Amino acid sequence: MTATRSGEFVPTRLDRSAPTYIAGHRGMVGSAIRRKLNREGFTDLLLRSHGELDLTDRGATFHFFERARPQLVIIAAARVGGILANSERPVDFLSENLQIQVNVMDAALEHGVERLLFLGSSCIYPKYAPQPIKEDALLTGPLERTNDAYAIAKIAGIMQVQAVRRQYGLPWISAMPTNLYGPEDNFTPTTSHVLPALIRRYDEARASGEPVVTNWGSGTVRREFLHVDDMASACLHLLETFDAPQQVNVGTGEDLTIEELAEMVAEVVGFKGETRWDTTKPDGTPRKLLDVTTLQRSGWTPSIPLADGIKDTVEWFRCHNQSARV
Repeated sequence: MTATRSGEFVPTRLDRSAPTYIAGHRGMVGSAIRRKLNREGFTDLLLRSHGELDLTDRGATFHFFERARPQLVIIAAARVGGILANSERPVDFLSENLQIQVNVMDAALEHGVERLLFLGSSCIYPKYAPQPIKEDALLTGPLERTNDAYAIAKIAGIMQVQAVRRQYGLPWISAMPTNLYGPEDNFTPTTSHVLPALIRRYDEARASGEPVVTNWGSGTVRREFLHVDDMASACLHLLETFDAPQQVNVGTGEDLTIEELAEMVAEVVGFKGETRWDTTKPDGTPRKLLDVTTLQRSGWTPSIPLADGIKDTVEWFRCHNQSARV
């Protein structure tokens, strides 16, 4: 898995036969990583559902690591949700994510896992961070209040990765993706993020013949979106090429307004009616565009255009709406 130069870790091609644990392999991000690693020839993926392994259970997590002995760990497991869920249940988002992260990283440390990738979220950055947001904007200002508890948990994960590097010298890394979407996303009305929420809302309106769709907020805030298969590709790339304590932004470097996004979704699903905006509902952070210079310099760029990704996600939703999280 590793090479050395003057006693320092040098990332290189991962051993495709090494026991590899994907925490959260059934979620949107984890399932995309699983598909990517399968395509790349990884032969010993360690996969446990929440029913098989509750990562908030510290004893169970340590027992799993003792028995499975993974050599590579990717932490994609997390409690996630949109503005409404984060606003109404901040304790859940703070407590559960802290437990998952600490348990997995402590167990990985105890059992000598050399290479670990922790996945966070772009909500770690201050609400009014200069745009595009550079990695060093972390902890330079107040967070967006609607998801500050979740953000604090993810910041703690970054700090734990950096602490392990300082105290134990292990080459663990962390990556902060922008807004992700794609197959296996959460389409439930109360906990979904903006893009899957729009897909469900417009597709149901089209199917039922509703003449009007009403969306939250003003539609003027700007967001960046990355297809989850691109995210999975970036994860493998970082594991094989990158080593530094600072988190790496993962995104496209391009954004659009939520109103523009809604127009794209409406066109893809075939909705011909009117769109209205409920400005009594929160917008969240005014803009959140990541500076992806570090990632680009490492040699990676996304390959899935947003329009194509939305079409792909709509098709997946229509094929799986009986079994998807709806």
